[in-house]
Amino acid sequence: FGSLLGMCLIMQLTTGLFLAMHYTADTALAFSSVTHICRDVQHGWLIRNIHANGASMFFIFIYLHIGRGLYYGSYLYKETWNTGVVLLFLTMATAFVGYVL
Repeated sequence: FGSLLGMCLIMQLTTGLFLAMHYTADTALAFSSVTHICRDVQHGWLIRNIHANGASMFFIFIYLHIGRGLYYGSYLYKETWNTGVVLLFLTMATAFVGYVL
């Protein structure tokens, strides 16, 4: 599942950069910029949907990865497991900021 996580991460970064090129962060113009992306940018609706669904797929693969680690007893390696937990919390914080955006 690690390679699927890497693929999802690259997909999220790519689509996120494309969306950021067309997004306006002003509170008065944010909604209209999303509408502009979906209606006027070529395949913008597809890129936005790939980005939104890619975030969900990323978390599905994370939870599968954690489940596999629990099944095989990877939590016994404390340093590696704690690094994974920190990365999980950082990913959740990043996703929260993305969902709020």
